Amino acid sequence: MSDLDLCYMPAHQALQLFKTKKLSPVELMEATIRRAEATRPTINCLTFTYFDEAMALARKAEARYAKGARTGALEGLPIGIKDESYIKGKPTSHGSLLTQGAVSDHTSTINDRIIRAGGIVHARTATPEFSCAGYTWSRRWGVTRNPWNPDYTPGGSSGGSAATLAAGTSAIATGSDIAGSIRIPASACGLVGFKPPYGRNPDEPPFNLDFYCHTGPLARTVTDAILLQNVMSGPSPLDIATLRPKLRLPLDYKPIKGWKIAFSMGLGSFEVHPDVRRNTLEACEVFRSLGATVDEVDLGWGDEVLKSGMAYLEHIFGASLAGLLKEHGDDMTSYARKFAEDGQKSKATDFVGTLEVAARMYQSLGPLLEKYDVLLCPTNALPAVPAEFDQTTGTVEINGKTVNPSLGWVMTTPFNMLSRCPVISIPSGRATNGVPTGIQIVGRTYSDADVFRAAMAFETARGQWYGSGARPPL
Repeated sequence: MSDLDLCYMPAHQALQLFKTKKLSPVELMEATIRRAEATRPTINCLTFTYFDEAMALARKAEARYAKGARTGALEGLPIGIKDESYIKGKPTSHGSLLTQGAVSDHTSTINDRIIRAGGIVHARTATPEFSCAGYTWSRRWGVTRNPWNPDYTPGGSSGGSAATLAAGTSAIATGSDIAGSIRIPASACGLVGFKPPYGRNPDEPPFNLDFYCHTGPLARTVTDAILLQNVMSGPSPLDIATLRPKLRLPLDYKPIKGWKIAFSMGLGSFEVHPDVRRNTLEACEVFRSLGATVDEVDLGWGDEVLKSGMAYLEHIFGASLAGLLKEHGDDMTSYARKFAEDGQKSKATDFVGTLEVAARMYQSLGPLLEKYDVLLCPTNALPAVPAEFDQTTGTVEINGKTVNPSLGWVMTTPFNMLSRCPVISIPSGRATNGVPTGIQIVGRTYSDADVFRAAMAFETARGQWYGSGARPPL
């Protein structure tokens, strides 16, 4: 088996081969490291790397499989961990110059669960500074590029995690999502990305108390996303927001014949690029071919949705950075500095207004999802912005109309506002520039298995995205 085939092998298949002793974790790790070193100059998706340590852990995993000893759910897999969570004794940069020399004094709960399950952290994955952009570049690490077309961004803020999967330099990867930061890069890189409902997976304080904020998996297949989600999820004594009991997702699902699917192209206010529109309509036809009905619906949402989502993020997330401005403003990226400045201006009345808008949104969506099994819409309204794009100086146009340069080109934020709804993004095709496009499947509150059932049916019908004939031309 070639290095390339090893590097793009689905994680669940690698685990099966480990157990039957047809593949060694050492072989997979060696191929992964070679691929990482070869692609790093072009893609630049990894920050800190631990290749020697990873090889030592791979040899230990190989020995456990050889002896038939008990192995964890992720035993021997190279896992990309977003460079915003923590691993004790190791640095976390948050993509910022301000964190130079900082070493973590604890391990984030999701990372602890991954490591205890046998996952091997061979690398940390790049983020924009403090994860506050839908693209991935920073003054600390430079520009991360999309493996499908390096002129474009892999998305953000979990852009490094998405790019490492698309480049074949991790088996699965972690992400976080406060305005779409799992789903935006999943769409731009042709991946599966899951935003679980609020509280399903533990997070770091204080953002574990922010209902817009979620941690979740990125993967090349639906099964791999389930594999990691089942490890990440469950109540934690360190996070009061986590839900009891733990939800374990099945790997097998019934067909969706007879399902009713609601569909919205623009969610009432988003301009949608023609390539995204075409691929989304084709995805609707796939669902119809599976025996589901797909009806276009009017949610009654308007421009107030994005404005409200932005206002909330400025009030909570932007304000959390504002304290850095006086002493460190000159060392911050332009987009993080602007975000912090906007946070300083936000008022409590602005915040309350965002809650009122979110409540009205669900008064429309909630009853709709009593009639339909899921809602379908595009993930990104534009395949991707350029890799070096800066929302503080650049403009974004779709269909000749100027949209919000921060989040106006993505359609993810409304479902952070409605955070108890599980949402999965899956690939829908590729644009004419080679960048992938995606669709979101939105479920009823806390009905995680529904969105995975729909995603699995779609993937089975369309075929896995990263087969031997469909890989980035790196």
